Amino acid sequence: MKKVSTLFLFVFFMLIEFNCYAEEKQIFFRENFNDLVNWVPIENESIDKPTTYSVISIDDNNNILKAQSDSSASALHYSGSFDVYKYPLITWRWKVDNIYEKGNAKTKEGDDYSIRVYVVFKFDPKKSGFFKNIKYKTAGFFYKGEIPDSALNYIWANKEFKEDVIINPYRKESMMILLQKGKKNVGKWITESVNIIDDYKKAFGGEPPKEASIIIMNDSDNTGEKAISYIDFIEVYSKKGTQINADIDDQKNMK
Repeated sequence: MKKVSTLFLFVFFMLIEFNCYAEEKQIFFRENFNDLVNWVPIENESIDKPTTYSVISIDDNNNILKAQSDSSASALHYSGSFDVYKYPLITWRWKVDNIYEKGNAKTKEGDDYSIRVYVVFKFDPKKSGFFKNIKYKTAGFFYKGEIPDSALNYIWANKEFKEDVIINPYRKESMMILLQKGKKNVGKWITESVNIIDDYKKAFGGEPPKEASIIIMNDSDNTGEKAISYIDFIEVYSKKGTQINADIDDQKNMK
């Protein structure tokens, strides 16, 4: 009877722990890359060669995304969007076979990365000032498609900069978050976990717009080099205590 009771208590507490975890973690979406139906290719007409994105199997139960560039550039854009105040957390697992020798996050000529994950925030004219609205309306005449308000650009940096945040050399509304630096972890699977709201405040000094989406990119059009990289999964989620009331955020942005 004693053995049975011990087993019962073990199972009982394991179930409690599992249920608590399930209640605390709410997943908006998890992409395991069994296919690319949720992702839209983004190509630039001025760049002759797009990067190749494909799903490959590494074993019977696991597919991953492979991104292969060769003096090329293009991206994959998640077809949906999410509320960053309800789902402020993102985790993913990535690996690079190599980085770029000419790559440099501080110059336009070196603005290439074996892999990067963008969080792009939708522009909301109702929460922007007069001059910012004019700026984005004018930009619409020169760019095709929707221009984001701003972006967090999580990169596998080519150089070991001391900074963890760098302004993108092409657009100051895109801030580079250096999660990996240099050759130290090349060839290794690395799991990243980020808090979008905290990173936005750190990078921009203010609250992020409410609606966002995700872009994946491997590019080498500036450096003219080659690279292969991989992503195992991406998950957008929240935990108990990380959600922020969107109404409160609206009030802040209207001030």
